[in-house]
Amino acid sequence: MKSPVRKMFDDIANRYDFLNHALSCCQDILWRRSCCRELKRMKPGKCLLDLCGGTGDFAATYERFNGKPDIAVLGDFSYGMLKGAAGKKLTAAPVQLDAMKMPFADGSFDVVLNGFGMRNLPDAEGGLKESARVLAEGGFLQVLEFFSPRGVFNKFFYKRLAPLFIPVLGAVFSKRDAYEYLVNSVLRFLPVDVFVALAEKNGFELVHVKPCFFGVAFRVLLRRKSNTVAGGVAR
Repeated sequence: MKSPVRKMFDDIANRYDFLNHALSCCQDILWRRSCCRELKRMKPGKCLLDLCGGTGDFAATYERFNGKPDIAVLGDFSYGMLKGAAGKKLTAAPVQLDAMKMPFADGSFDVVLNGFGMRNLPDAEGGLKESARVLAEGGFLQVLEFFSPRGVFNKFFYKRLAPLFIPVLGAVFSKRDAYEYLVNSVLRFLPVDVFVALAEKNGFELVHVKPCFFGVAFRVLLRRKSNTVAGGVAR
């Protein structure tokens, strides 16, 4: 049986890109570009997974700045979202999958992108472990996410402003309950420092954390540790 969250994403897939850009005033486009420029400086390898990739915006941006990967997968649990990537001329092959149990061998990818997907997983630690498993040693996990607010501005934005205007715009252009879920999922998620500590316990080392728009979102770049799997156990 389809989960409520999967059904919700299937239902909003045809308006997802439009509302993402509208709600962020197109800042989400700039954030993805910054992530991909940073990865280019790291000289990543040639195998890419866009995990929780939705309609493929992150994968498309990655290809623009880093060239076409030799192997690329666009993975998401929502078939409706993957259908939305059809017109984007991506190298990445769409694969419907469970991010907690992916159908890939250990060390299959050099780069895993995850844009606004970690907080939608049932268990962030499980998602990090599985991402570490499918990454090659020294590979990169680039997370772009809305983390639970800690600062004064972030708390004001997510607890006062966002509950007022985000569901209203969602109701006008898509589904109100989906965008109420978006706000609530941020408030329920981990703060960025806790997320980084969890990643470091499960096979990653931190490259950097960079705030986007005063910390409304964060870019977290992680490198897969050598000679380890998730949880720090040697191969």
